[in-house]
Amino acid sequence: MTTTLDAPGDTCAPVPPRPRSPARAVSSYLAKRPRTRLSLLLAAPLTWLVAVYVVALAALLVTALWTVDSFTGDISKTITFDNLRSITTEALYRTVTLRTLGVAVLVTIIDVVIALPIAFYMAKIASPRARRLLVIAVLTPLWASYLVKAFAWRSMLSSDGIVSWTTDHLGLGRLGYGLTAVIITQAYIWLPYVILPIFAGLERVPDSLLDASSDLGASTAATLRRVVAPLILPAVIAGSIFSFSLTLGDYITVNIVGGATQMLGNLVYTNVGAANNLPLAAAIALIPIVIMVGYLAVARRAGALDKL
Repeated sequence: MTTTLDAPGDTCAPVPPRPRSPARAVSSYLAKRPRTRLSLLLAAPLTWLVAVYVVALAALLVTALWTVDSFTGDISKTITFDNLRSITTEALYRTVTLRTLGVAVLVTIIDVVIALPIAFYMAKIASPRARRLLVIAVLTPLWASYLVKAFAWRSMLSSDGIVSWTTDHLGLGRLGYGLTAVIITQAYIWLPYVILPIFAGLERVPDSLLDASSDLGASTAATLRRVVAPLILPAVIAGSIFSFSLTLGDYITVNIVGGATQMLGNLVYTNVGAANNLPLAAAIALIPIVIMVGYLAVARRAGALDKL
């Protein structure tokens, strides 16, 4: 409590403290409670995640249990497992699922194989100036439209394109459109998403570990295998999640350079549009979701996600 003097002969009179504003009271309350502060900070994004993602997935599952009336074309909201039974028993869906899974695996392997040396050079060998330029070079394709990149590859892979011309002169025949064209195009489009996580993981590997391994007599291959690989495994897993999941759900690239090739995304698109069978499309869309959940479960069980 403070006091004040009005004149030389006056006695000290107490001055009541100023009342705190509501904002100041809330700030003081939160300053002493970090868990409450964190909960309020995460409340909005978690609410959005639950409302948009979890609820959407639940709606997708429910829609997959409906059917379309063959006579009127209207959706019948009677619960049935016919769509789920169809996608698990019919040969068409098994073939397309295996094709999509194989393409996703090949694209991921190609991207990881290409990304590892590029990311290692960026993180451990290149000078700071060269590193900045390389990061810009990796990010530059992300500034271009997805469609622009896909149609650029369509032009190069056409019968008169530079890729087909090169393969023809090498005696491999003209490449053209098809499954190989899909793999090449998607590997190019998703490559930056694989390079950047691996580059970030390699940057966190101390140079002293590499020097110590060399001083102890380990070869370069042994250092990469026994020292670097275990430390960057979470980053490789993170990059593979991007390329694998994006390939599983992609259908635009297949429409542009795939020719007659069909993947799961194309079946979903066809049933939503031309076939007007939303329940079957929802059931097909569950396949890549189940595959990704299985992939993440295996990665987590192997301990690859512990340090992500």
